[in-house]
Amino acid sequence: MNVYLEIFIRFFSCGLFAVGGGLATLPFLYEISRETGWYTYQDISNMIAISESTPGPMGVNMATYVGFHIEGIAGALIAPLSLVLPSVIIILIISRVLDRFKSAPVVQNVLYGLRAASAALIAAAGLGVAKIAFLTMDDEAVTALPGLNVKAVILAVAVYVGLKKFKKHPIVYIICSAAAGVVLRF
Repeated sequence: MNVYLEIFIRFFSCGLFAVGGGLATLPFLYEISRETGWYTYQDISNMIAISESTPGPMGVNMATYVGFHIEGIAGALIAPLSLVLPSVIIILIISRVLDRFKSAPVVQNVLYGLRAASAALIAAAGLGVAKIAFLTMDDEAVTALPGLNVKAVILAVAVYVGLKKFKKHPIVYIICSAAAGVVLRF
C-alpha cells in the first residue's frame, strides 16, 4: 500500500473513533506503532511532551509530528488533515440534526455513553504515559523500587500540587518541568 494512503487511512480511522480529544488518540497511536514500526513507544512519550508544549490541539500536534517523522512535510500535512476530517464531517451532520433531537432520550443516552468511553480512553492513555514517564530501566535513575524513577514521580506530584494550589497557567509548569529535566537530568 502507498505510504501516503496508509497514513491517511490510519489517521482517518483514529480521528473517526478517538472520541474525547488528543489523549484519546493515544491508544490508536500505540496500535499504529505496534503494527507499523513507524515509531517507538518512547517516541510517543516525546510526542506528548512536544504536543503539550506547543500551541494547538494535542491530537493534531501528535499527528503532525508522526506524519513528519514518517514522510516529511507531505506526511505532516496528510496525517493531521486526515485526523480532523472525520470530525468535520460528523460535526456538519450532527449540527443539522442535533437541534431537532437534542432533548430526545436516545440522544442523551448516546452522549452519556460517549462521555464514559472518552473517560476510559483518556484514563488508559494517562496510565500509558505514566508507565513511560515513571518506570525506567536506566541504571543512573534514582529508584526506591526497581524501575521506578523517583525524580519523575516527585516532579509530577509537584506539578499536580502546583496546578491545584496556585492555579498558574499550564505553560508555567511546562517551562519549570523542562528546566527541572535539564537540571536534574531525567
